[in-house]
Amino acid sequence: MIKILCVSGSPVVSSSTELLLKRIAHSITNNLGANRKVYLDFHRLNELMYLPCQACGHTPAPNFCFFDDALTPIYQQLAECDCFLIGSPVYFDAVSAQTKAFMDRCNCFRPPDYKGTQEKHRFIKLLKSKRPGAMVLVGDKEGWFEGPRRSIAGFFKWIEVTSEGALTFHSDDFNRKGAAMDDPKMLDEADQLGKKLSEMIIKSDAEK
Repeated sequence: MIKILCVSGSPVVSSSTELLLKRIAHSITNNLGANRKVYLDFHRLNELMYLPCQACGHTPAPNFCFFDDALTPIYQQLAECDCFLIGSPVYFDAVSAQTKAFMDRCNCFRPPDYKGTQEKHRFIKLLKSKRPGAMVLVGDKEGWFEGPRRSIAGFFKWIEVTSEGALTFHSDDFNRKGAAMDDPKMLDEADQLGKKLSEMIIKSDAEK
């Protein structure tokens, strides 16, 4: 079973962010072939109730976090997934608040003290190693993507995901949701990114 986790940080249902994420996931599934079973978990962060990180500073072991809220089942999916996709609109040259709060809450997946010298602050490491992933970023005509791209790329390193592509879409009308679906070039890029990710998943699966 190939597990794909897809997380949208857009507050808008059927936004370009969401639709591009689903397009990539659909391409992955198609390119994996009928002989491989695929399970897709898709989450809209805006529909979930969860606290922002409280900087507890102590290990939550044996749990993923001290707080049991809407992110609790998603932690398990993130730990077990074979491919991770995340998308966000660009607000003030950064990811959305929903996206940032989610990333911050994943802090306890691994030790912040890499050398293991601070026993009281050593978190458990509960992640499958080196899964492929990709991001989707959507902005307006003047949107600047480097800030949010770097933020998510750093998050990927923390959660053992290799960043295999960043799909960026400049919307001419940021008030029109789903505008990316009218852009053939963007759809082709999403399809090609999904194909690339599927090939990496197949290779990783063969090496197990």
